[in-house]
Amino acid sequence: MRWIVLSVTHGIVLTVGFALGVYLLPIITAPAGPDKAALEQTAQAALYKTDFQRDLKGSDFLHWGEGTVSVSKTKIAHEGRLAPGPDYKLYLVPEFIEDEQQFLAVRDTAQIIGDIKTFDGFLLDVPPAVDIESYTTVLIWCETFSEFISAAKYR
Repeated sequence: MRWIVLSVTHGIVLTVGFALGVYLLPIITAPAGPDKAALEQTAQAALYKTDFQRDLKGSDFLHWGEGTVSVSKTKIAHEGRLAPGPDYKLYLVPEFIEDEQQFLAVRDTAQIIGDIKTFDGFLLDVPPAVDIESYTTVLIWCETFSEFISAAKYR
């Protein structure tokens, strides 16, 4: 009986420890967020502005984004916060998406912009070959766990 109790309690501790590691490691290893002046300068030059909302269908208490997103032909800036997590990618998609199934259905038409490594704002360069006018929505996706984080329609 003692071995069963020890096995169960150790299994619970191991599971909780692993979950905390998955959650905390991206926070611990995240680089400093972009300079506030650079974010503001990008926002002023933006062609489009929109907001990430926490209450989207695919968002939950572990997967969310909030704040302002500024989109220009050369840069995308986010002033706000994201739920921490591993392997976030920013995509442009041709239609508004608000959950995993919708994104997976249009993933072939999505354009990856780059990796998001900070959770208190980000600044990414739009690749020169990407025409932002061909898309309507910015979307954050966790590649590792195939999780929708947030999206915002900019036009």
